[in-house]
Amino acid sequence: MAEKISVIVPVYNSIDCLEKCVRSICAQTYADLEILLIDDGSTDGTAGLCDRLADGDQRIRVRHKENGGASSARNVGIGIATGAYLGFVDSDDYIEPDMYEMLIAAAREQKSPIVQISRDEVDEAGRRLPDVCVPPERVRFSSSQDFLKELLLHKGDCSFCTKLLRRELFATHRFPEGVLNEDFSLLVDMLQEIDGITILPKQCYHVVCRQTSTTRSRTKDSFSRVFLDIVDHADRMQVLVDEHYPALHEYAVRFNLYQRLDYLLHVPISQMTGDNPFYCRVKMYLRRHLRDTVKSPYLTSKNKVYLLLLTIAPRMVRRIHAGKMALRRERIREESGQQA
Repeated sequence: MAEKISVIVPVYNSIDCLEKCVRSICAQTYADLEILLIDDGSTDGTAGLCDRLADGDQRIRVRHKENGGASSARNVGIGIATGAYLGFVDSDDYIEPDMYEMLIAAAREQKSPIVQISRDEVDEAGRRLPDVCVPPERVRFSSSQDFLKELLLHKGDCSFCTKLLRRELFATHRFPEGVLNEDFSLLVDMLQEIDGITILPKQCYHVVCRQTSTTRSRTKDSFSRVFLDIVDHADRMQVLVDEHYPALHEYAVRFNLYQRLDYLLHVPISQMTGDNPFYCRVKMYLRRHLRDTVKSPYLTSKNKVYLLLLTIAPRMVRRIHAGKMALRRERIREESGQQA
């Protein structure tokens, strides 16, 4: 017997890409779908496009709301969804026609409350980028502890967009609002309630990396709060691991060090001052964990060098790193110009 899948799409000012996204969902070979477009207070005409798309397909339902962020929009979708399974697609991405048919078949066969498809990343011209998450060679089941280990090593995929989940999992869960990296936080909570996740090898979800993305474009002094949230998540992970998964302690320490490295390589130099308590807390952690930095078998040599140098002379290292990144961006622009 067919079970309905509710596909939730949070939408905000996506006038240029939403139609491609929605068309890819409408083209699914699995027929029993409802498609929930949650317009999060768009101001560029996207709200009207949502309504027009709904007029063309009875499976599409639209809910307009005041702007509250992607998590808020997803939570509204969860609240009105009627499917036995829930899936999520970001409005600037697109999916292969057989994605949900493959996912629900695996969910039934494996009796798994969460099934994951693999993904790739493409640029705005549709060119493949290097894989962030390497797909398995065949269908495999990953226990919750093993999956968490992969996340701590930055090899796992925490995105909800690549997953199909039993609706019951959301009975007591919602996406945390007001923070970034929200998928990671919620997935870790869910992992404690299930045996594990079934992972499919085929790359059916296409992440479109846009230069205009707020998480990818920065000016000299701009700073996404995601780099604060990833440090907070790392602290939380250390507590959770030591309480529930003590065998993963060293992986959690590695995760903490890596997340702080990411923060220090992105925080504006103007904010690397003694009156910034967050920055001072990050520096203090690195000093306390010098031994872990040197001895960790899960950090690369490059990671260790950067961490040690940032512990000793963070501002100087950042100035050098910023110069290298500026030269790299200039080289990429020149190469793009030559190709054009």
